[in-house]
Amino acid sequence: MVGNIVQAELEMVKALLSGDRRVVVLTGAGVSAESGVPTFRGRDGLWKHYRAEDLARPDAFAAHPELVWEFYNWRRRLVADCRPNPAHRALAAMERQIRNFLLITQNVDGLHVRAGSRKMVEMHGSLWQVRCTVCTHAREDFSELPELPDCPVCGHLLRPGVVWFGEPLTPGVLKLAIEQIGKADVFLSVGTSNMVQPAASFYQLAKDHGAVTVEINAEPTPNTGFMDFALHGPAGEILPELAAGLAE
Repeated sequence: MVGNIVQAELEMVKALLSGDRRVVVLTGAGVSAESGVPTFRGRDGLWKHYRAEDLARPDAFAAHPELVWEFYNWRRRLVADCRPNPAHRALAAMERQIRNFLLITQNVDGLHVRAGSRKMVEMHGSLWQVRCTVCTHAREDFSELPELPDCPVCGHLLRPGVVWFGEPLTPGVLKLAIEQIGKADVFLSVGTSNMVQPAASFYQLAKDHGAVTVEINAEPTPNTGFMDFALHGPAGEILPELAAGLAE
């Protein structure tokens, strides 16, 4: 038993993952919270008296780029000291064990990549990506950035390579996610409150196309009652249990 999860439920979900099934996993902030990454909800919701939602916006960056970059440089330093946890590593293991597998993450911390995940989509970009506000220059950058980094190509200001509130997803990302969810046999929602669109509606899309839906979260969410299975407890305990024994 993991927490309050009955072993029989875990075994039923594990059975769903075996064989030649198509599996899509959606992850949210709860997965990385177990590595010490703030969720920016509840007690972790403020930085220097600012809400993350008030800084992660294109209008905030236009008005106060130095403040927004200070916030993101702080986040980069924080995440650099964090390590992938057993949930990240279990998902990387599932990818190796399940032929038709896709991980869709709402997280921007890069911990899934560091854990070894490759068949994945970073819906909201990455803290480790930077791109120019004027030209097409973009790159991955793990270095300590200056207060207002400039583009090496055109000299204009760089911005974090993340999707801010009020911005559309990177072209093609949502299309790929919807296509793969529509083909899934099993859909896992892990560590997400299912409050932010479009990801909040992914479970319904999966159900509409006949997938078995599974929620793995520390506590119930607004979608719990609509899921076929709901496993509540630390993802870092539940996911390794599910990954254990799947054929390589």
